[in-house]
Amino acid sequence: MTKKPDPATGEKRKTERWGKGKRYRVAGIPGVKDRSFTKLHGPDGANAWLAKAQHESVSGEFVDPRRGHMLLKDYITEEWWPRRGYENPSTERTVKGRVWNHIIPHLGDHQLNGIKTAQLADWLNTLKATVGPGTANEAWGYLSSIFQSAIDDERLTRNPCRKQTTLNVPSKPPVKPRAWSKERVLAVQEAMDERFRLCVDLGVGAGLRSGEVFGLAVEDVDFDGQRILVRRQVKKVGAQLAFALPKGEKTREVPVPDYLLKRIEDSLSRRPAREITLPWKDPRPPTTEREQKERKPQTHALIFTGARGGAMRRDAFDTRIWKPALAAAGVIPPPVVTKQPIRHRPGVNRTVLTYTESREDGFHALRHTFASVQLDAREPIVAVSRWLGHADPSITLRIYAHMMPEADGRGRSAMQNWFETT
Repeated sequence: MTKKPDPATGEKRKTERWGKGKRYRVAGIPGVKDRSFTKLHGPDGANAWLAKAQHESVSGEFVDPRRGHMLLKDYITEEWWPRRGYENPSTERTVKGRVWNHIIPHLGDHQLNGIKTAQLADWLNTLKATVGPGTANEAWGYLSSIFQSAIDDERLTRNPCRKQTTLNVPSKPPVKPRAWSKERVLAVQEAMDERFRLCVDLGVGAGLRSGEVFGLAVEDVDFDGQRILVRRQVKKVGAQLAFALPKGEKTREVPVPDYLLKRIEDSLSRRPAREITLPWKDPRPPTTEREQKERKPQTHALIFTGARGGAMRRDAFDTRIWKPALAAAGVIPPPVVTKQPIRHRPGVNRTVLTYTESREDGFHALRHTFASVQLDAREPIVAVSRWLGHADPSITLRIYAHMMPEADGRGRSAMQNWFETT
């Protein structure tokens, strides 16, 4: 209504905004932000919200829905991510890659409390069309974690990813490792550069991962005790390298045969170990005294080093040593050869070899072969688990149960004997 009356009638006149404002205001609830309601909601709507807010405020369960109006990408970048504090930089890069590549581009412009089943369904369809089920499953898990954090921050009342019964959430594909035959192992080893053939022996003979092979130092080989001490790995963090504990943050001892020890001695006699210094765990410059202490560089006499004298890089080994040997041995097809121009050198091209991606034929296949040989020899699952560095024997059993030998009818014979003696 206008403040001044109509000169002709003496009455106040209605403005264009008459009846469109918020006439009802709820205020005075401890810890609850005031809220106004339009005439459309009426006093009943305001009173209903008041009663609900008072009840939930007293019980400590009130969440103001307006706190969920912020965009998902803003919540991630301003609140969720800064509090993560990952100690392992590799894990940090993996999580950030999943969130920034597969969540923010598709759901980031939605409000937190506006992401419902319909939006999740569209997002899942996009993921299924662009990435594998393993990546999609991980992205779903990270999104659920983000929503759960928003609940803890009192921005949401429920997690839309929890207890979903109408959406087909991708599950991680089952992994069934395959062991290589002795013929394949020897064929790949023969096709490799002679300097790196010992890598195959360490993978098959001790179950070492590639990063553990490249982090193996002379001091880790106990020739008298016939064992290898797996105490570190060389890992890539961004574009840099660092020493770190083996996967699972645990060291281990692996008994090894005389054959492998002799192979190590022969290799060292031809190419002595070289001292390499790398930061521990994280190559980034420390910002605190604690980080400076934790990341203090270590020096070890490594058995394997790169062509330029530094630590061996897994990606370089995979591209230049491992895959060419696989192709030469007929495990994977020959590479596709292409020519690519060299920047700043007009008219000059470089040859690029592109090999088929095959996860099941990676260096890890040698580790699977080690497990297969040990289980076939009926070594206890607990011992094999310890040698592989698994956190629990159940992990070893889940991965390698299909490799365990058949009982050869011993159970059937035992039951026959039991019945015959009753």
